[in-house]
Amino acid sequence: MTTVRAGDVDYDAHGHGYAVQRRTDPRIAARVHAAIGEGRSLINVGAGAGSYEPDDRYVVAVEPSAVMRAQRPAHRVPALDAAAERLPFDDGAFDAALASITVHQWADPDRGLSELRRVTRGPVVVLTFDGDALDLIWLAEYVPELIAAERRRFGHLRGQPEFRGSLRLVVGLP
Repeated sequence: MTTVRAGDVDYDAHGHGYAVQRRTDPRIAARVHAAIGEGRSLINVGAGAGSYEPDDRYVVAVEPSAVMRAQRPAHRVPALDAAAERLPFDDGAFDAALASITVHQWADPDRGLSELRRVTRGPVVVLTFDGDALDLIWLAEYVPELIAAERRRFGHLRGQPEFRGSLRLVVGLP
């Protein structure tokens, strides 16, 4: 069982029905998969239902919420109970990493980002919200606590020392 405190959004309390509502956007999926590159192994941290996991790679999914782990579709690998801040893998164990709309759930985003970098040999793809544009998206009126959490935590990627030199591209998505 994960002992790291969850972030401001408690998916064990609010995550029921998430997999039914959260659908993969093919435009975003194409960008995410291109950013992952050619690596054959991927760790997906804060994996949820696995909306943006590629089907043609070896995937290890990590998800601290039991409610979210239970909602993973049958065609996806089961998710391990672990947190971004303490990934139970060796240094450089994966070709690529993915963290999709999850940083708001991490108790310590800086440590989580450092862990992603530690366990990954290649690209670390972080899909998150632009803190300056959060009020403009349709989701704002439905989950204001998520928007508030993301706004507080946005900026860690650019400011985090482990990532300053490796941040390659910030792209606006539909």
